[in-house]
Amino acid sequence: MKKLLFSSLLAATLLNASDYNYEVTPVVGYLWNSTANENTQSNRGAMGGVDNHALYGLEMQMNNACDLIKPELSLLYGRDRADGETDKTGVLTTMLNGVYEMPTDTAITPFAKAGVGYEWYTNTHPNDFDGMLLDAGLGLKAEITDRIALKLEGLYMYKMNRNGSADGSNGEVHNVAALAGLTFSFDKKAAPVAAVAAPAVAEAVAPAPKAEAKPVPAPAPKAVAPIDSDGDGVIDSLDKCPGTPKGFKVDADGCPLKATLHLNFATDSTKVDAEGAAKVAEFASFLKESPAYKANIVGHTDSTASDAYNQKLSEKRAAKVKSMLIEDGVDSSRLTSEGMGEKMPIASNKTKEGRAENRRIEVELCK
Repeated sequence: MKKLLFSSLLAATLLNASDYNYEVTPVVGYLWNSTANENTQSNRGAMGGVDNHALYGLEMQMNNACDLIKPELSLLYGRDRADGETDKTGVLTTMLNGVYEMPTDTAITPFAKAGVGYEWYTNTHPNDFDGMLLDAGLGLKAEITDRIALKLEGLYMYKMNRNGSADGSNGEVHNVAALAGLTFSFDKKAAPVAAVAAPAVAEAVAPAPKAEAKPVPAPAPKAVAPIDSDGDGVIDSLDKCPGTPKGFKVDADGCPLKATLHLNFATDSTKVDAEGAAKVAEFASFLKESPAYKANIVGHTDSTASDAYNQKLSEKRAAKVKSMLIEDGVDSSRLTSEGMGEKMPIASNKTKEGRAENRRIEVELCK
């Protein structure tokens, strides 16, 4: 069975936050402090018995620095009164985290993050000290519009106070915070321009010239209706590809047309944007007009993440395109899909541009 191979580039463009270079999320929440009940002078703990309190802050994420782990800067502020204190203690927390967003086929994107931070105290008693902390968290983002998403997350923060031995505590602080906010995305990434493949036309092979015979007078032929032997809509006298099998869409010369499919995916995602959906619909129309063709959808990835993860991601992308073609009216019996993972790169995975070329869909058209 003769196969015709068509390939298209995939780039990082989706109608969600990953389409944009930057995200800003104003957040509010509540913090539970492990030292909230340590209210005696001898064991006020690392935060001096500051009660559980509300938090306000801002989270800023950069999506164009790394495809897998995205840097995030968080600023959180809260204040409450330690037991027995007159003035409220203010706590300013800054954190630098790496965020990993898990790809899904829905509008909800789970994420995990971890990093380091620093806390500053104001209007506090002598037992409180500024210091470093470690943090980790889990959450999700639910798309509301192209640029806006609801963000929910839980955060754990650990701090060791150097004054623990002096004030009678073990010096450890374990804080847990619940945060909610709206993520606003901006500065949309530019989508790469995919080359448009021109329909290929089989070359007509000219027959070997025959020896010229001397003209012999003959009677004038009777008028004969034009003949289209292969039934492709182009008469034999103009058909450069005689004998085209039925079921193929042909061009003006009677030769089978070929089509290619170009899509844009975002990194670690199987969603197709509006531009890609239009291309899938156009390719579906071609298949419906050429019922003799069958198509095998093959997904490829770059080398980011593990081999097993990339294999599953490539299979999901190919299956997604197959399902879209079926929704557009192509008989499922004419379609198959498979994933090749990162095994067949067409460019270097050491550059961002090369990885974008390797994230692609290939369509094999078969008779």
